[in-house]
Amino acid sequence: MAQAAAVAKQPAPRRRRRASATPRRLPYLLIGPAVLLMLGFIAYPVISVFYYSLQHYNPTKPWRDGFAGLDNFVRIFTEDPVFWDTLVFSAKWVFVEVGLQLLFGLALALIVNQSFVGRGVGRALVFSPWAVSGVLTSAIWVLLYNSQTGITRYLADMGIGSYGTSWLSDTSTVFSAAVVADLWRGVPFFAILILADLQSVSKDLYEAAEVDGASRLKQFWHITLPHLKDAIILSTLLRAVWEFNNVDLLYTLTGGGPAGVTTTLPLYIANTSVDAHDFGYASALTTVAFLILLFCSIVYLRLSKFGGENK
Repeated sequence: MAQAAAVAKQPAPRRRRRASATPRRLPYLLIGPAVLLMLGFIAYPVISVFYYSLQHYNPTKPWRDGFAGLDNFVRIFTEDPVFWDTLVFSAKWVFVEVGLQLLFGLALALIVNQSFVGRGVGRALVFSPWAVSGVLTSAIWVLLYNSQTGITRYLADMGIGSYGTSWLSDTSTVFSAAVVADLWRGVPFFAILILADLQSVSKDLYEAAEVDGASRLKQFWHITLPHLKDAIILSTLLRAVWEFNNVDLLYTLTGGGPAGVTTTLPLYIANTSVDAHDFGYASALTTVAFLILLFCSIVYLRLSKFGGENK
């Protein structure tokens, strides 16, 4: 009774402020558990990588463990030629893959956006490779590239090439073979995003362009492409990050070989940590890769004017 009387004596505005504060805090209370989980599963590993990048940490050589300062980073830029080789190959891999996937994905999106008999089945077939996991994609293409039972065997039966040829073990063909395998899975990603954006283009624009005598090419250049600008920028950025971090396909197909010619920077990091157990140096490599991706992403978004008005 005394507590109720005390509450009753409080000024009305103060009671109203307390009552209205609870609904405002409710959304934060509801998302609180999810935020804590994200901090545990995302923030903690990221912070751990930055921490171990400043350490000598190798479980197989505990007597060498300890604070390294910037020694790992100095080693990366001055003593490790493999880092530069893998970085150059990673840039080549990303540029070729993203460029070809965008080109073929745009073409497929334009095709399946048209009205034709069996369009639903055609779209399902076009998009189905994207549902296949990276490891399963690699397994499929390992079988296709098998020198005894794969494509080269059937080509040899037709008089093209010779028996026992393995495209994945030849330094002159392994890059092209890996590119084709990843194209099979990556092209549908661009086709899906671009097709979704094509659905929102007003048909009145094309009808008005036809009335004005604009050709199909001019309609594509002045109507379709400007409308797809943000979708293309976002999809290429996302795919570039994913291709840069691609490990499963190349690891399963080539293992970084032959002679290390298909070793990307993330694959080099995986080999350094898992095989060599040099987690301190691998963490430093990961930090450098993160900073490279962050810098390139910011520059790309600034130069492409993502989200800006089309002129």
